[in-house]
Amino acid sequence: MAYVVTAKWTAKEGEEETVLDAIRKLTPPSRSEPGNRYYQAARDPENPRVFFFYEIYDDEDAYKAHGASEHFQRYGFGQAIPALESRERAFYETIDP
Repeated sequence: MAYVVTAKWTAKEGEEETVLDAIRKLTPPSRSEPGNRYYQAARDPENPRVFFFYEIYDDEDAYKAHGASEHFQRYGFGQAIPALESRERAFYETIDP
């Protein structure tokens, strides 16, 4: 079983590039975290203010470690999240055969 997180970030009007820059800086170190299995951000082609994340972690503790990491504190909480109009998250567990 793995821990899955989806997130939708909507940037404030005019803050799209700020959020995009933060995501570009956040992605490589997030993918290198020990408990991270998959980390992919995407951007809505019809609304460039909307970003979508699909993340898979070994477990919930690995996800919490991601949120506490230096890179997420700097680029997530410090740069991207203040530039957001809204932030939605959903949490899942994989179904093993």
